[in-house]
Amino acid sequence: MREYQRGFIELAEGAGALRFGKFRLKSGRVSPYFFDAGAFRTGAALAGLGRCYASAIIESGLAFDMLLGPAYKGIPLAAAAAMALAEAHGRDVPWAYNRKEAKGHGEGGNVVGGPLAGRVLVADDVMTAGTAVREALELIEDAGAQCAGVVVGLDRQERGRGERSAIRELEDELGIRVISIVGLSDLIAHLEQKGDAGQVAAMENYRQQYGAE
Repeated sequence: MREYQRGFIELAEGAGALRFGKFRLKSGRVSPYFFDAGAFRTGAALAGLGRCYASAIIESGLAFDMLLGPAYKGIPLAAAAAMALAEAHGRDVPWAYNRKEAKGHGEGGNVVGGPLAGRVLVADDVMTAGTAVREALELIEDAGAQCAGVVVGLDRQERGRGERSAIRELEDELGIRVISIVGLSDLIAHLEQKGDAGQVAAMENYRQQYGAE
């Protein structure tokens, strides 16, 4: 596990963004863990999160020209990642976010920030049905730009509509690359290192039930 991946898990636990226990998901599945990027509520936590996103982006080698944060959780993620890319990696790139509803006055439109141009990298928290990403792709295409890919904090690595994960389904359907800071396997490795046998067993059982090929 990379240092930034370990740091991401520890940061998420400390902020309460990553919790272990029993959680009923929208899908109806009962998960032994839950991730909520909205729990990164302080400046320090958000700065640390941005550094993790930036490290994952640079590590991936993905070519991109700007960042887009889908409303709402993607907005601070794209902003934090853009700042970290500039400060820690010397990559000063534009970033933007979309409004849920187009503004009819002032500057108008439904995109705020840098104009969508070139290769646009979408930043989000976790991939579920991929609805927010699909909406972001429509914005990018309508602007005449290209989607460089998607970066998320967590890949749950569980089945989507079929036997593959939601991320793999999206990659195959839309022909884009999705990168993640950590996945379910990294969470299990972290718990094993902590010696939390009970939680490891719960995670392994969940992966056996719902894990993707």
